[in-house]
Amino acid sequence: MSDAILELDGVSKAFFGIHAVANVGLSLGRGRVLGLIGQNGAGKSTLMNIVGGVVGADTGTMRLDGQAYAPQSPADASRHGIAFIHQELNLFTNLTIAENIFVDRFPAYRFGPVALIDRATMFRRTRELLAEVNLDLAPDTAVERLSPGERQLVEVAKALQLDANIIILDEPTTSLTARETERLFELIGRLRAAGKSMIYISHILGDVLRIADDVAVLRDGELVAVAPKAEFDVGRMITLMVGRAIEQFYPPRRWKPQPRILLSTRDLSAKGIVKQISLALHSGEVLGLFGLMGSGRTELARILFGLDEFDAGEITVSDSPVADPSPRRSIRDGIAFITENRREEGLLMNMAIAENIALAALPRFGATPLQFIEEARMLAAATQMADALQIKSGAIDLQPAKSLSGGNQQKVVIAKWLMSEPSIFIMDEPTRGVDVAAKYEIYSIIGRLADDGGGILFISSELEELLAMCDRILVMSKGEIVGEFEREAFDKERILRSAFREEGIAA
Repeated sequence: MSDAILELDGVSKAFFGIHAVANVGLSLGRGRVLGLIGQNGAGKSTLMNIVGGVVGADTGTMRLDGQAYAPQSPADASRHGIAFIHQELNLFTNLTIAENIFVDRFPAYRFGPVALIDRATMFRRTRELLAEVNLDLAPDTAVERLSPGERQLVEVAKALQLDANIIILDEPTTSLTARETERLFELIGRLRAAGKSMIYISHILGDVLRIADDVAVLRDGELVAVAPKAEFDVGRMITLMVGRAIEQFYPPRRWKPQPRILLSTRDLSAKGIVKQISLALHSGEVLGLFGLMGSGRTELARILFGLDEFDAGEITVSDSPVADPSPRRSIRDGIAFITENRREEGLLMNMAIAENIALAALPRFGATPLQFIEEARMLAAATQMADALQIKSGAIDLQPAKSLSGGNQQKVVIAKWLMSEPSIFIMDEPTRGVDVAAKYEIYSIIGRLADDGGGILFISSELEELLAMCDRILVMSKGEIVGEFEREAFDKERILRSAFREEGIAA
């Protein structure tokens, strides 16, 4: 029998006349981890969607354990022992953790034709699975109450419940803290030792080199390299992905903070969420916000944009107090908000790309007193923005946002807010799930906004990008600001210690 548990031969798939995957031949070794890398839109997720039964291939064949394999659905792939942890999580937020983990195969008592859910067994097994991923939550916790990182770990637990022989992990660390990432890597090591095979998709190339046995590189839908990881370093991986060498990861700093304050808070508090937050965002400033998962960064961003209420304190925008903030008012005041959850909050997935890009700026395209939309003018502006951000797609007035890769969806979210010409940009994990070339584009956009006098509140779990891009960094813990660092005093270890110490964790 071959040492390969999964083999692909000549697999191709096109959407809207554009090849997402073209003639790919690839194999996954038994008990090995294959790192799959490539730029956004390179075809990684599409290829794995074919393996996972989400979509069918147009041409080509697959073999699983030496037998012909052509899954008709994700459930069919699951029955064949393949678990797929998607980049965009597939959980029912109105159900509990236990219900999500066992949603397609509840343990049951059977009395002839009647079956009743065995909740005791379901909860016991859920507790065991959550312990494996180091998630200390009750099985009956509703998923809608979980943070994105906690939801990611529930997805991993769900895959473990299937006892799959092949596990596909698509950007599994994008919502995890450094400690949770370490736990995931330890789990991957245990699964590999137990004989499981894994395909690991990530834009964090250092992680791929750390945990993969083999590396495969896709570019524009084609397989351009596959070899043991010893034959790769980060530089070669980037060159293969992009088709050229990238000399620098961050744009040159041309912006300089100005005295004028665009956005400020004083003693801003929301019971059980944030406490006495006082900050000031200056014109031409990139202000970083760092902290562990659950520190309150996202919750603060939502309050500032008017999505959530606050109990005490005040928010001031351009010298004007905002007593009752709302998203509508924030947009009028020139505030943009890139949410960390682009699928549920950032995009209208079934609508066309152009409609999504123009969404926040629709009043600009209204004509006559009845404000009918001038669609030709709107499409021209949206096309110009899509070209500027190099969004890879077909006709943007026809192709829905849901058909794009995760990274290109993120570019659409950014394009939407750029169209509204904001002066204040709140960015919550803007480079999550984005490839190295697209990250540079996003960093360049941040730099241009600051250079033009805008203010950027930059929330990120990647401390390296905050150190490179920010003028100041605030550290949050348990809903409070516990540290502030000026650029000339940036020190990675001190910032990390500040975040960990306040959480009561030994750094």
